[in-house]
Amino acid sequence: HHELKKELIFVAGIGFFSLCFLMTSLGGQFSAKRLADSPFSIRTEVLGGLESRGVLRKISDMLEIIMKRIDTLSKMSNSSESHRLEDFQPVGLVERIQAIAQNVSDMAIRMEQILKKTNIPARGQCEVPKDPRYPDCASKVDWMRGRWTSDPCYAFYGVDGSDCSFLIYLSEVEWFCPPLAWRNQSSHPTTSSLPKRQAFFRSDLSLLLERVGSGKESLSFMRRRMRRLAAQWAAAARRLDERLRGHHREQKRILVHVGFLTEESGDVFSPKVLKGGPLGEMVQWADILTTLHVLGHNLKISLSVKELQGSLGVPPGRGSCPLIGPLPFDLIYTDYHGLQQMKQHMGLSFRQCHIRVIDTFGTEPAYNNEEYATVNGYRTNWGYWNLNCKQYMTMFPHTPDNSFMGFVTEELNQTERLMIQRDKVNNMAVVYGKEASMWKGKEKLLSILHRYMDIHGTVYYEAQRPPEVPAFVRNHGLLPQQELQQLLRKAKLFLGFGFPYEGPAPLEAIANGCVFLQPKFSPPRSSLNHEFFRGKPTSREVSSQHPYTEQYIGKPHVITVDFNNSQEFETAVQDILKDKVEPFIPSEYTCEGMLERVNAYIQHQDFCRRSSPFPTANDSRSWSGNPPSPFLQLPNSTALIWAPNITAPACWPPLSALRLFLSPEDSSCVKTCQDAGLICEPAFFPFINNIEAFNGLNAQCESLEAEKNHVFPAVHVDRRECFQQKEPLLFSCAGVSAKHQRLCPCRDYIHGQVALCRDCL
Repeated sequence: HHELKKELIFVAGIGFFSLCFLMTSLGGQFSAKRLADSPFSIRTEVLGGLESRGVLRKISDMLEIIMKRIDTLSKMSNSSESHRLEDFQPVGLVERIQAIAQNVSDMAIRMEQILKKTNIPARGQCEVPKDPRYPDCASKVDWMRGRWTSDPCYAFYGVDGSDCSFLIYLSEVEWFCPPLAWRNQSSHPTTSSLPKRQAFFRSDLSLLLERVGSGKESLSFMRRRMRRLAAQWAAAARRLDERLRGHHREQKRILVHVGFLTEESGDVFSPKVLKGGPLGEMVQWADILTTLHVLGHNLKISLSVKELQGSLGVPPGRGSCPLIGPLPFDLIYTDYHGLQQMKQHMGLSFRQCHIRVIDTFGTEPAYNNEEYATVNGYRTNWGYWNLNCKQYMTMFPHTPDNSFMGFVTEELNQTERLMIQRDKVNNMAVVYGKEASMWKGKEKLLSILHRYMDIHGTVYYEAQRPPEVPAFVRNHGLLPQQELQQLLRKAKLFLGFGFPYEGPAPLEAIANGCVFLQPKFSPPRSSLNHEFFRGKPTSREVSSQHPYTEQYIGKPHVITVDFNNSQEFETAVQDILKDKVEPFIPSEYTCEGMLERVNAYIQHQDFCRRSSPFPTANDSRSWSGNPPSPFLQLPNSTALIWAPNITAPACWPPLSALRLFLSPEDSSCVKTCQDAGLICEPAFFPFINNIEAFNGLNAQCESLEAEKNHVFPAVHVDRRECFQQKEPLLFSCAGVSAKHQRLCPCRDYIHGQVALCRDCL
């Protein structure tokens, strides 16, 4: 009997602790289903129903076994009065087990009733629905059966190999199957439901500097630049804030992922910062970060793929699954390296309309549309992303199909300007070229210049003076930014050798009162004839080392000559010695100019909003002439404008800025607009892609068709066949054809702020 008592205690104890363990498991399981615990609660909540039913059954079954065992033992012990069950210690344990068993049994029954009412099938018993609206559902379930273990992200979303989990995933995470009737269909919150906040200008950069960090030399360079320009940013913010009084500015949540500085992209830039490597990209990124911070936006900075994934909340794995719920950012600024990383690691979560790509040399529409680029020979290692080309943001305003981001040139205060006038050395020249290779083959030019000027260089070297630099050149080695500024403030001439192309240094030299002397390229260089540009997603022709300074600044600050003509070069040097030149910065390259421009983009550009489809030749309305033409001819001009009495569709820039021309044959819209003192505006293309525009320009169409071609809308010169654009991504300012005259939508621009029209603010 003593042994029986011990067995009773043992069985009851095991039963009680097992019960505690199971109840704890069940409690944890229930608590994990609370809506606020997980962004994927819709998935776990209903799976919880199925799993909880199983757990309750297990508890109920185990309690029944325990009670039967205790009952058997108590009957065996009934022969002795001294060992009756009533004397069993501890007192009340069995009664408690019995009470819990009854409650669990009731809960199991109740859950069965609930699940029956909601028709939730048992695990593994889901049927694949046959719904004509979801024709791919069955094939996707078949695919999941064989491949669901190919990416951990499927398990992350609750896929466990059962058909039920496949259907839940395919109906709620992806959209190949119809919603399941027994599932809680409450939707995920959307970005638009979040409260909108107003953006306020910031003048303190300390939070930004902290976020940038200094883990590598490139970041330290960027921080030094931010600190050096801090007072200029603060003053510019005050001035722009005053000008924008009354304009509500919405605060955006912005992710900045600097792809070229990530270890995953190889980061070849950071090790070269102190060895004469290119700094233009770091200058621009430092200014972009500062601009976004000063404008008052909510900023997150990512410098690795791991940070990128964490910031976006991307499910773990190989990118086969989409992101559930809204993107946690309104805008993402990155570069081509970052774009590739997002595509690789985000997979189906990759939503392109929020992205802005910092792209130094520009991307034209013919290279951007993947299908068209592949078929027509425009495919390169870059491009082909099928973005709206305005999502590419360039360093200079050379590609109107893209948005001009720019950077900032340091401004002089009045005292500094007076010092420059006082200290300028008329016969002092500084050569643009930090790498010795840039000096190779330039001895003849330097000899001519040496007759008139003392020549200074800033060529990087470690031990020995580079042999490419002639002995008569005073080489200072690589200089910190402030020492370089002092050198430029004394010099009269800043000499370019033809490379690097389109960097920030010439603007810095001009801002410090230098004349920039650069070579003209004849013929112009492009991806069609020059190795450096080959593979870049643009056919743009580069007419000189720095076309922006040639076109938008010009004489007396910029002199562009043929360096192969020694006499022309020497005459230019003689003219520079005679001229007196003041420091100059285009306003679009000041802090205020950049803040103004980027603010306009952030508040007005929206590439996620679907625009209404434009009429094509297949649309009878485009031939009807009813409603009346929205275009009106300008007096004493061949250009059309949007008629003031016709309500203009929502558009930025506004259609009030439109000036519509028919180009000469073999001319791009970039050149056609430029010749009229205007700039091509691709945002207007959808509104002029119609028969009314052709008729208004007297194109004399004998036929009208819609095709995919990056020069359309256009009219064939000989046959008078008119062509509308069929693919919106191919609307192009850059396209040119010898056989066509193009419809070119132009606009005005603010002098010194080419990105904005007069009505754009």
